[in-house]
Amino acid sequence: MKKIGLVGGLSWTSTEDYYRYINEGVNKHLGGLNYAECIIYSLNFGEVQKVSWENSYELLLNASKKLERIDVDAIVLCANTAHLFAAEIQKEISSPIIHIVTETSNVIIDKGLTKVGLLGTVFTMEKNFYRDKPEERGLSVLIPRIKRRKGFNTIHSKRRIRKRNSKRRIQGKYYFNC
Repeated sequence: MKKIGLVGGLSWTSTEDYYRYINEGVNKHLGGLNYAECIIYSLNFGEVQKVSWENSYELLLNASKKLERIDVDAIVLCANTAHLFAAEIQKEISSPIIHIVTETSNVIIDKGLTKVGLLGTVFTMEKNFYRDKPEERGLSVLIPRIKRRKGFNTIHSKRRIRKRNSKRRIQGKYYFNC
């Protein structure tokens, strides 16, 4: 089994989600008592917030390099916003980064879809780093109007940081944070 390095702590709740989904997937595939072999490098989210996401490259790179030194086979960045630097980090390390947008795009294309909605923090929804990969593959990526983005950002942040309900009701529709 390959060993996965998880760069987490961005917030701890997203790390928990990644850890759980990875292990559930491995167990579903292999059955029995099989789970992922993985190592979590948990950053202090307060440090990330102190320097801001735009300036967090060094923190994410250092965590990725430390995981690589302990011989992981692949690295996962356990937060959407961390993917802002995925391409740059990949140039600095030899272990492949399993990019959530690439993998999600593969599933979307396999299902025959051509148009998808993107919900996340305002930062993730408004920056191109999260929309470019699907659009390069012919997918149309839709984001909410500015008012709804800000409202969803508030709900998303509270859920991520404080681990509230995994499901929120927004204007009569259910949105799940995946």
